[in-house]
Amino acid sequence: MRTAPSIIAAAERPPTNAPAARRGDLWALLAGAATPLAFAPFGLAPLALLAPAVLFAAWLDAGAARAAWRGFLYGCGLFGVGVSWVYVSLHVYGRMPAPLAALAVALFVAALAVFPALVGAAQARGRSLGTGTRLIVVMPALWTLSEWIRGWFLTGFPWLALGYSQSDTWLAGFAPWLGVYGVGYAVALSAGLLAGAWRLRRRRLACLAALALLWAAGALAALPEWVRPAGAPLRVALVQGNVGLDIKWQPAHLERIVARYLALSAEAGAADLIVWPEAAVPGYFDRVAPVLLPRLEQRAREQGADFLVGAIERDARTGAHYNTVFALGDARGRYRKQHLVPFGEYLPLPALFRWVIDYLHIPMSNFSAGGDEQAPVRAAGRVIGVSVCYEDAFGEELIASLPEAELLVNVSEDSWFGDSLAPHQRIQMARLRTLETGRPMLRAANTGPSVLIDHRGRVTARSPQFEAHVVTGRVQPMAGATPYARLGNAPVTVLVALLLVVAAGVALWRHRARCP
Repeated sequence: MRTAPSIIAAAERPPTNAPAARRGDLWALLAGAATPLAFAPFGLAPLALLAPAVLFAAWLDAGAARAAWRGFLYGCGLFGVGVSWVYVSLHVYGRMPAPLAALAVALFVAALAVFPALVGAAQARGRSLGTGTRLIVVMPALWTLSEWIRGWFLTGFPWLALGYSQSDTWLAGFAPWLGVYGVGYAVALSAGLLAGAWRLRRRRLACLAALALLWAAGALAALPEWVRPAGAPLRVALVQGNVGLDIKWQPAHLERIVARYLALSAEAGAADLIVWPEAAVPGYFDRVAPVLLPRLEQRAREQGADFLVGAIERDARTGAHYNTVFALGDARGRYRKQHLVPFGEYLPLPALFRWVIDYLHIPMSNFSAGGDEQAPVRAAGRVIGVSVCYEDAFGEELIASLPEAELLVNVSEDSWFGDSLAPHQRIQMARLRTLETGRPMLRAANTGPSVLIDHRGRVTARSPQFEAHVVTGRVQPMAGATPYARLGNAPVTVLVALLLVVAAGVALWRHRARCP
């Protein structure tokens, strides 16, 4: 004889309908593949609401296993399209054989797809809470928590967090308060409300009204001025050398590469600060310095400028190598990259993965990480928060230099991505950093685009890609601190954790009420 709990479980179990189940799976996959279109360079921001709404609706009628499968399919679509540039890096520039590169990307995408799969399985455990609570409370909170975990787990990979897609919408107003994950929570909540308007017919107007209020709150959140101008604007120049990877690390080309950067710097005219990209000097700085420094100092005197120059530093005492940005001219100081790229700049578990470096032929792939107590870089009379390459994808790391830093500088080697989505996605991520911190950012990339971004996330100057170019303009240093700069990701993670704890408590209470 069946017990009461087993009868309830049977009643809650969705009916088996293989064609309908397969259609739900297909919708989840297609929704995931469409989501990257919400991000740069496409900019179809509404898709970041609509595509997750389709997934959330597909989760409602699925058990835990089916929901996990649909989350996995969504993740395969999302990351299979959105991080397709990894194949370009591995095969085209890393010279990894095409089948091996395709396999590596497939495994990488599958690993990332585990995060939405876990969200799907977890939300299905709360079926007793009801459709509305799952859509509006549980799913958005779990989604945000999973994005935050993905941003630091195993050094972190925060690409395609939903909040980045809203850099040009009202929801971006939440960025100075709660950071990109707070914006992402607003996106996921919007998706839940949209799905609720579809599935909860009696509450459709309430869902749409709540959606309108959420977006109005985002517009109002952008109104406070947390920062203020600090002194006069700076005249700046970003030097984009467009040096191909096929010649960059060949010693025979070093002199010609340095001469190119010096000549392009001369085109900048009078400037307060001139920035060269990551590893613009493709050799050990101590070897190049005797020849380069006198020429740079002469150029600095003629143009009245300080320089920030990316180069490779080695410690003669310890033998350690660092990916470093040097402040030169009247300025002095340096920044050593702290957040290194696994397999690109250091090798996890060398005994197991040495073959990866052998296939990729990555030069300078054995860096040491700089310390987290480095003195601020000072140049052009300003305190500057410097980051190297994809360090600007980690908002909570960049705020470590605040509120002292008056502007942000990122130097990058984007030629590894070729003509793919990645350089454009990275600029959009940098725009969120400026909104979070209330600081302008100068972003110099070897092959571009190089951009100037003001403290409100607007690109004020941009270079063409794959051309030697100098971006010039003025940036306004800023002082003060946004709530996010003071508190980081703590508020949004505490918020979603509390929502989930309350939901779990309600689910447990209902379960006990049913099973005396």
